[in-house]
Amino acid sequence: MHTEHQYIDRDTRQILNETFYGDRAIRFLYSRVRENAPCLFRLLTGSRISHWLGYLNYESFLGEIIFGAGQLLRTCGINGAECLEDPQQFDTIKKIFERKIRYWDCRPMPNDPGAVVSPCDAKMLYGSLSDTSSFFIKGKFFDYDELIGTDKKHWNAAFADGDFAVFRLTPEKYHYNHTPVAGQVLDYYHIDGAYNSCHPNAVISTCTPYSKNKRVVTVINTDVPGGTQVGLVAMIEVVALMIGDILQCYSDHHYEHPVPLGPGLFMRKGQPKSLFRPGSSTVILFFAKDRLRFADDIAANMAAHGVQSLFNRGFGRRLVETDVKVRSQIGTVLGNT
Repeated sequence: MHTEHQYIDRDTRQILNETFYGDRAIRFLYSRVRENAPCLFRLLTGSRISHWLGYLNYESFLGEIIFGAGQLLRTCGINGAECLEDPQQFDTIKKIFERKIRYWDCRPMPNDPGAVVSPCDAKMLYGSLSDTSSFFIKGKFFDYDELIGTDKKHWNAAFADGDFAVFRLTPEKYHYNHTPVAGQVLDYYHIDGAYNSCHPNAVISTCTPYSKNKRVVTVINTDVPGGTQVGLVAMIEVVALMIGDILQCYSDHHYEHPVPLGPGLFMRKGQPKSLFRPGSSTVILFFAKDRLRFADDIAANMAAHGVQSLFNRGFGRRLVETDVKVRSQIGTVLGNT
């Protein structure tokens, strides 16, 4: 099977080939094992095995032998000058994934108070929950009610017919998630689940990992004083294969004095909110209907011709990801355009 996957770099406009880590293993797991040995598949994507594999790959000496921390820095093009700590201290893969950066210098935010920004360094797609929209692709990626929580009828109703954005982090990315909007936390809850891979091959296998995996949901009211004024926003952080945890650590200034999340907390836009430990995973944002306009360049990239995306082949339409930086503008509050 041809597995070339390309995306568009937002800064350079280049079409780039993605290097997948463990691609053969993922394809084997989500084709033959899932189809022919479902009990084994459930075991391999369960919490205990996922945590054990994560430890071996990212924290133990075996991870250094298999991947090589220094080699990963070089091959992935990780910019050591961005890091707060000296990269020479990164003697495990985990330390690379959990690195802190000088985001206030190297990930500047737009001055527009109506801007909605990317929550992470990631590859992004967006779509609509409305079946009248040309971007209706919700069924391709997740079961919507299940994703937010089947018992959360009020939140499912709040975002019905709205828009969403999917941000796929790959292993070399900076793994802190930042707040995409300013506002007050209305709700915060965990949903238990599996540890499926969020690799494109797993997504297009109809496994719908985003709504099956363990995840954390934060609902934010931005229509408050000092808020972004884009209505309700749901931020869903999804674990993946070999992700051990999602550490919630909101900081109002740099990474200092992190506080627990909970209803009533006001979060400023662009601040560190959480950390994936470790590996790769996904963040999904939901917006209420007719409150946000996505950036024109991201919209154009999604429909770009001549880009070999696995999503194109898997879903039968052009769905090309854009590589975006955390805190960069991905959309604007409608009425501010």
